[in-house]
Amino acid sequence: MTGRLVLGRLAQAAFVLWAAFTASFVLLQLMPGDAVLIRFVGGDMGLSPEAVANIRAFYGADDPVWTQYLRTLVGFLGGDFGFSIASGASVAGEIAANLPATLWLSGLAFVAAIALALAVTLLATLPPFRLLRETFAALPGLLVSIPVFWLGIVLVQIVSFRLGLVSVIAPGPWERLILPVAAIAVPISAPIAQILLRNLDALSTQGFVTVARAKGATRGQVLLRHTLRNALLPVLTIAGLLFGELLAGAVVTETVFGLNGIGRLAERSVRNQDAAVLQAIVVVAAFGFVAVNLLVDLLYPLVDPRLCRTAEVTA
Repeated sequence: MTGRLVLGRLAQAAFVLWAAFTASFVLLQLMPGDAVLIRFVGGDMGLSPEAVANIRAFYGADDPVWTQYLRTLVGFLGGDFGFSIASGASVAGEIAANLPATLWLSGLAFVAAIALALAVTLLATLPPFRLLRETFAALPGLLVSIPVFWLGIVLVQIVSFRLGLVSVIAPGPWERLILPVAAIAVPISAPIAQILLRNLDALSTQGFVTVARAKGATRGQVLLRHTLRNALLPVLTIAGLLFGELLAGAVVTETVFGLNGIGRLAERSVRNQDAAVLQAIVVVAAFGFVAVNLLVDLLYPLVDPRLCRTAEVTA
């Protein structure tokens, strides 16, 4: 990929991040209620009106909206996300403390989804497993439509309580991740496997497959050396698009299974109307989504160099 194309992708990424920041700021400003009143007046802290006014001045709650927007935007550009009204701690510190757990959960779920999709796809291409192909082709629509929180509850009821295979009461560090990872990975693996199956079916009729078979290559050799690599390109696209769903699933799953992470932090921030934390979470999630899709764009030429040449000609 040429430098011009890379700069174009970076400009698009910057625009998306700005749009996410602006949209989240506007929506949070329209949110009913007052976080300062909820935190410092609604409780039994016994603060005087002068003390509350000083707190509002510290957080800039009474400043004009445009002033708050520009101050917040400049702070985000400098890595300063402000302070949490609920805890008084640095928002950047809270994000840094909770983000690794969410990334770890999301990363394991993504790897599990890819592995599951590849396993089912490879099995479905073998003659003894033709029924599996037909069965799995009908599953993506069903699995994607299942809410993550509902699937998590079902897994707890069946796998843990009825079968006793995985404990959810005082589990080990790895055992506690099995059900959350499964709850996220299963819905995501379905569309990936479906796209792989369709691509392999389409590629199986191409001329290069016929030539390879005529040279004596077995079905497995044709699959691994020729068709599978060519079928992976659309999978990269869908994998990048599914990253947003992966993060959303991790956020919901953390709440269902009581895991610490960005999801629990977001849930507490919504309850406390902590706008600074919520906006930081939105922007960080948007940054992750943009970064993954930018990485996918950069990986395209490595998977199929013809795309790089095509892009250079059209540019």
